Amino acid sequence: MNPLVLLLVSFFSLILLRVNIGFALILASITVVLYEDLPLISVINQMYANVDSFPLLAVPFFMFLGRILNTGGITDRLLRVADVTVGHVRGGLGHVNVFVSMVFASLSGSAAADTASVGSILIPAMKKAGYDPAFAVALTAASSTLGVIIPPSIILIIYGAFGNVSIGALFLGGVVPGVLIGLFMMTYTYILALKHGYPPNAKANLRDVAIALMIGAPPLLIPVMVLGGVVAGIFTPTEAAISAVIWALFLSFIAYREIPFRELPGMLAKSAVDFSVPLFTVAGAGIFGWLISYLGAADIVVNFIMSVTQNPFGIMLMLVGFLLLVGTVLNPISAVLIFLPIIQALGNTAGINPVHLGVLTTITLSVGLISPPYGICLLIASQIGEVPIMNAIKAILPIVGLVILVAILSLWVPDIVIGLPKQFMPAIFGL
Repeated sequence: MNPLVLLLVSFFSLILLRVNIGFALILASITVVLYEDLPLISVINQMYANVDSFPLLAVPFFMFLGRILNTGGITDRLLRVADVTVGHVRGGLGHVNVFVSMVFASLSGSAAADTASVGSILIPAMKKAGYDPAFAVALTAASSTLGVIIPPSIILIIYGAFGNVSIGALFLGGVVPGVLIGLFMMTYTYILALKHGYPPNAKANLRDVAIALMIGAPPLLIPVMVLGGVVAGIFTPTEAAISAVIWALFLSFIAYREIPFRELPGMLAKSAVDFSVPLFTVAGAGIFGWLISYLGAADIVVNFIMSVTQNPFGIMLMLVGFLLLVGTVLNPISAVLIFLPIIQALGNTAGINPVHLGVLTTITLSVGLISPPYGICLLIASQIGEVPIMNAIKAILPIVGLVILVAILSLWVPDIVIGLPKQFMPAIFGL
C-alpha cells in the first residue's frame, strides 16, 4: 500500500472510531514509520521539535485569560457596553450578541469560550424577547467564530509560529475581515428583525452611555495592549499574552474583587489541563506533518490542482474548498498543523502573500467550528439554547454563506487582509 494512503486512512479511521486526535496522529504516524522502516527516534524528535516553540507559550496564557474573563464579571461589563452601543437598533439583542463577540474575540482569542460565556447570557435573553430559538443559537455560534479571526487569535499564533510568518502581521491582517464578517452578520440580523418584528432595546441616555463606557474601558485596554504591543515590537506574542493576563488578574482580583484569591490555584490548574490536550495534538501533528512532507503529499496535491487549473485564483478557490472540507472533521489547530505543508505549497504556487494566505486559511477553517460533524461552537450553543441540532444547522446555513463570501472577497481583494499590515509593518512586505 502507498504509505501516504496508509497514513491518511489510518488517521481518519481512528478519528471515526472516536480516538483522541492526538493519539490518532501519533498512532497513524508510528504505523507508517514502522511500515517504511524509518527510525523510531524520528517520532520523538519531530514531536519534541513541534512543542519546542516560544511563541506557542502564548496559547496557554490566552486560554487562562479567557477563563479569567468568564469568571471575573468582565463579560457582563462588555455586554453593557455593547447594549448602549448597538442595542437600540432594530433586532437589538442580536446586534449586541455579534458586537460583544467581536469585542470578546479581541480579548480571549477563543471561539468556544465566547460561545459558552456570551451564549449562556444572550441565548436565554433572546428567546425570552421573542427571537426564534434556532436563530439565537445560530447567531451566537457563528459570531463566536470571530474569536478565531480577530486578534489575538490562537489559530493565527499557531500558524505564525509553525509557518514562519509574522504573528503581528497576521494579527493586523485579521482585523478588517473579522470586522467585515461581524458587520455582515449584523446586517443579516437587521433584515430578519424587520421581517419577523424583533424589537430594539431601549435607547440609552448619555449618562448610561458614559457609565457603560467607563466601566468597560479597563477590559478594552487588553486588545490595545496586545495588538499595539506586538505590532510596535514592544512585546512578543507570548509577552503580550502575559501582560494581558496580569492586567485581567488585577481587574478581577483587586479592582472588581469578583474572584476570591482562593480560586486562583484552581483556575491555574484547570487552564493547565485545558492546554494539555491541544499541546498533545501539537506534538502529534509534528510527526504527522513531517511524514506528510516526507511522503511528498504537497507535491501530489499541487500537481493534481495544476492539472485542473493553473489560474492563481482558481488554485486558491480549490484550496478554500479543501479547507472547508477538512474543517468539518478537524478543529482549526489540528488542520493547520497537519496540512500546513500543503497549504503553503499551494500558496507559493499561486503566488499569494504568506500573511494573506494565513488569514485566508484561518477564516476558512473557522467555518468548521459551526459545521457538522465537528462544529463545536454550534453544539455548545444548541445545548445552551435547548434547540435540536438539525434546527440549528438549518438556521446557521445563511450565516455560513456570509463567512464564505468574506473569504472569497478577501481572496479577490487582497488589501482587505494585507492593507493594514502593509500600512503599519511595511518592512514585512519589503516596502
